[in-house]
Amino acid sequence: MFKRILVPTDGSEGSLRAARLAAELAEPLQAELVGFHTIPPFHVLDFRPGQVEESQQSYNAYAEKRAGSVLSQWRTAVEAAGARATTVFAYADDTYAAIIAAAEEQGCDLVVMASHGRRGIAALVIGSVTQKVLTHSTVPVLVVR
Repeated sequence: MFKRILVPTDGSEGSLRAARLAAELAEPLQAELVGFHTIPPFHVLDFRPGQVEESQQSYNAYAEKRAGSVLSQWRTAVEAAGARATTVFAYADDTYAAIIAAAEEQGCDLVVMASHGRRGIAALVIGSVTQKVLTHSTVPVLVVR
């Protein structure tokens, strides 16, 4: 059935919950998990504080260290549940598009991801990465609340 499962993570408790559920699902299927994290690329002019005063090299070093930390925490959670796992990260402005691209590039046949459950104005303003993945992905998506 499913042999390679992409599990996006932002380091939140919700994404770790999705990782643990994916590990439980992977065990009887003998599937491999792929942990995935996105990093916003460096922009000379940006609304995020800190990027204006950083160089691209210092930003990339910080961002990759942060990604390593998030993915290490993810790997610990899924390996504790007995799953085989690998991790990747990508620089991307559009997280949902990066998740879809990673699923295709990594040969994944399922995406398991968390939903933060934003509603109302927050959902309109911030948007829902999960909703966009559900809308645009050709790979099946399992959403964990």
